[in-house]
Amino acid sequence: MDRNDILEILRLKPNGHLYHREGQTVEFKEQFNFAGLADYFRDFAAFANNKGGYLIHGVTDSPRELKGLSDSSLNQFEKIDPEKINGYLLDIFNGHIEWEQAIIEINDLSFGVFKINSSILKPIVAKKDEGREQIIRNGEIYFRYGGRTQKIKYSELEAIINSRIKENNDQWLDLMSKIGKAGPQNAAILDTEKSLIQKKDSTIMVIDKGLANKLKFIKEGEFVEKHGFTTLKLVGDVVPIDKVEIIKKVKENLLKEYPLSALQLANKVQKLCQNCKHNSTWRIISDNDLKNNPDYSTYNFRNKQQEDNFLTNGIIPGVTPSIYKESAVDFIINVFNNEKEK
Repeated sequence: MDRNDILEILRLKPNGHLYHREGQTVEFKEQFNFAGLADYFRDFAAFANNKGGYLIHGVTDSPRELKGLSDSSLNQFEKIDPEKINGYLLDIFNGHIEWEQAIIEINDLSFGVFKINSSILKPIVAKKDEGREQIIRNGEIYFRYGGRTQKIKYSELEAIINSRIKENNDQWLDLMSKIGKAGPQNAAILDTEKSLIQKKDSTIMVIDKGLANKLKFIKEGEFVEKHGFTTLKLVGDVVPIDKVEIIKKVKENLLKEYPLSALQLANKVQKLCQNCKHNSTWRIISDNDLKNNPDYSTYNFRNKQQEDNFLTNGIIPGVTPSIYKESAVDFIINVFNNEKEK
């Protein structure tokens, strides 16, 4: 965070009022209070869906003057735990909101500043209701319009979607161009998530997990032997491995994406919707074939052989449990409520 940027935003006119107004990238608050987190988070999402911006505490509303944080507000701002805030944001919104905080001192006054970056992957969407009077609502997308945070309008949402499609298409075109120059017979895919390199003919080279996480790419002509990044030096031929068991890493990622067992799913559904008993959950899962829908569920195979057999012949071992995404909870509740309304 650049202190000079904040000093410019808080620059005063000769009459003591702020030179800058609230706008697309600036929002002022008089004090900071943990009770207002939902309101602040709404602004976080709005800035992230637009160009990014600053949320500055310590400025009066009318007229706009520098007041600084009270001792109580300053104490609360200093107690902010970034890990907890990130946890709240991930719980309330999809996607990642990148932010930072600082206390800026001006003429013996303290100002609490949040800087929110424009999100790389938009839109940021609310996943649940939050705050007093539900200031954040499930499914809503917030956007910064001038000096106001509000629900996004059609034209801005269309622009975000078109930008995302274009970016994805550009990445594919760039990748295809590079493969075309190298020749498909010479191209390979490095998957640092699974720690392996794989070519079209199924040739696989396994990389140590620790090394895969440390790998960085060096631009041609910029190699420095003594101070360079971790690299791979291949001496002789790379011997292909026909069959490789990759279980631990894949399973770890699988459980992050599908954290709920069937019983945990049913219990969570009933907690949020008391009339939806376990039998109703099992029925909705069966009626909607949720077990075979990767958007909500997947099979937790005990080993790679079981998975390979399933992919080959479609037979699932009787002892194979299904695991579920959090989104399956909302799906089941929505189906149950819709059935009751009919």
